[in-house]
Amino acid sequence: MADAYKGRQTVLVVNGPNLGRLGVRDPEVYGRQDLATLTRDCEDWGRQLGLDVQVLQSDDEGQVIRWMHQAVDQGSAVVLNPAAFTHYSYGLADAAVQVTQAGLPLMEVHISNPSSREAFRRRSVISPVATGTITGMGFYGYRLALEAVAHLLETA
Repeated sequence: MADAYKGRQTVLVVNGPNLGRLGVRDPEVYGRQDLATLTRDCEDWGRQLGLDVQVLQSDDEGQVIRWMHQAVDQGSAVVLNPAAFTHYSYGLADAAVQVTQAGLPLMEVHISNPSSREAFRRRSVISPVATGTITGMGFYGYRLALEAVAHLLETA
């Protein structure tokens, strides 16, 4: 599996539902910065790490699943904020496991800490299939996830 990382430098940063509403939705939980800022930050961090980062967001579960399939087909690592899909989307979990089974890093990231929020948010169907999980660090969590991906790609 480690050989699958060799030469892979594209990372899909995939964001699920309502993340297009960053800066508007619950700023006390998610902050006041918007998706455009997150996109710019991730692209900048990626360049610093030698990664080609493509930031995506959809409220459509099927589209997020298709992006997992795309990652497998293109050999791209993934940073995934599944948002509400975290807690119930077995379809997304099945697609996400294909990423890791292909030998590609998949880092689950959450802006807030789901474990400190409502009870229904405390269970993730994605964490068991992810390479790693980063929560509660705001936008900085994406940087940490990209650093983890770069490390995995470099050391493979």
